[in-house]
Amino acid sequence: MKQLLALVTLLGISLNAYADIFAVFRYEDGRTNWQYIANTSASLLIIILLVVLFFLIRANLRAGKSNRALKEIKATLEERVAQRTEVLQKTAEQLRKREAYISRIVNSMPVMLIGINDQMEVTQWNKTAEDVTGRLVDDVLDQNLWKAYPAITLDENQVRDVLESDKPQNFKHTQPGQYSYDLTLYRLKDRDETGLIILISDITKQVNAENKVAERDKLSALGELASAMAYDLNRPISTIFQRVSDSQRKIEAVELGDVKAQLLKEVEAIQQSAQQATAISQHLLDLSASPGDTKRQADVTELMETSIALATELFADADELAFRDVEIDRHYDTDLPQVSCYPAELIQVFTRLLRSAFYALKEKNNKNDEQPRIHVEIGRFFDSMWIKVAHQGQPLSPVAQVCIFEPFFASTEEAEACPVEQRLSYPYFIVTEHHLGHMSVTSDEKLGTCFNIQLGLN
Repeated sequence: MKQLLALVTLLGISLNAYADIFAVFRYEDGRTNWQYIANTSASLLIIILLVVLFFLIRANLRAGKSNRALKEIKATLEERVAQRTEVLQKTAEQLRKREAYISRIVNSMPVMLIGINDQMEVTQWNKTAEDVTGRLVDDVLDQNLWKAYPAITLDENQVRDVLESDKPQNFKHTQPGQYSYDLTLYRLKDRDETGLIILISDITKQVNAENKVAERDKLSALGELASAMAYDLNRPISTIFQRVSDSQRKIEAVELGDVKAQLLKEVEAIQQSAQQATAISQHLLDLSASPGDTKRQADVTELMETSIALATELFADADELAFRDVEIDRHYDTDLPQVSCYPAELIQVFTRLLRSAFYALKEKNNKNDEQPRIHVEIGRFFDSMWIKVAHQGQPLSPVAQVCIFEPFFASTEEAEACPVEQRLSYPYFIVTEHHLGHMSVTSDEKLGTCFNIQLGLN
């Protein structure tokens, strides 16, 4: 292009060099030489076309070179983009797998995991939390913790303490005989949006196992103590019984007049008390020796009859009401199934209930001449066995009905309302803890007192 401009410039300058620039195109006589003009024009046009063609070819070569460079750059960029895309895809896949792995870990945890931020709003809620509370994660996210889970046994101050102190804290919440939970709170180190994690573990089985071990050790110690006491009691009782028998024979052998009958009556009363003490001592020995580690199938009516027979031996007074004088009104359903239980323990429960009924009747019998009666009923209701022991003896006060199944503490206000000898905390423990049943009492002056026991058949 630069050469074309130079040619035009040269032609422009040459105009001043000739007086007549078109003289070369005329003949000597002044006529125009059209042939020469045509040839010259054609030559110039060819030259110009060649020049243009040259520049076009040159431009085409440069454009081709540029296109090749652009293609190489494009290929390089595409390769880099593909590499970066592949890296990003791999990274995204790794992140997805890690997120899914962490999510599976969180949701597979056998404990409730709850995350909250500094505003006490829920940010994490695992599968166990959904199962326990019955609320899905989408329903509780960004909600206040106590609105999302009103039953949680934490207050805001406890959570604030952990958020502010950065120190983990552990709390335990136990409802005896029902559940035990362990709560752990800790602050996340990076202090991000999820500021605090709450772990809630159901340790009911662990606590029950620990309680059973402790209880077994205590029962073993009590059994050993009862055995030793029974053995120690048997020695003086045997001596008393032997001496009384000797005294009875000596009294019968001599003539003492009217005093003899009175003395024999007193000796007989002492013998009866000695026999009762011997029965109590033997009962302690049987209790300490009875196996209680394994449940077995047993007939509840037979256990009740054994308890009635045992109560007849244990509960008697020389001058007052004896258990053998009490009328037992039995109502047993037919075809009752056997129950998986600890037979020796249920005998203790029934005996204690009969004892409670006997002394209530004995206390009221001093005030009237009604025939003392204990109503015993055993029946099946759906998947449960019901045992009722009722009487019309001295009723329990409202306070006694509340505390009769609680352990005795002399410092409590209800200690006088329900003395230790009247309490049934151990039978209640056997029924509710060892047999997972229920035990209750109702008492009224007109309707009488009724102890109810429910035992599961499954």
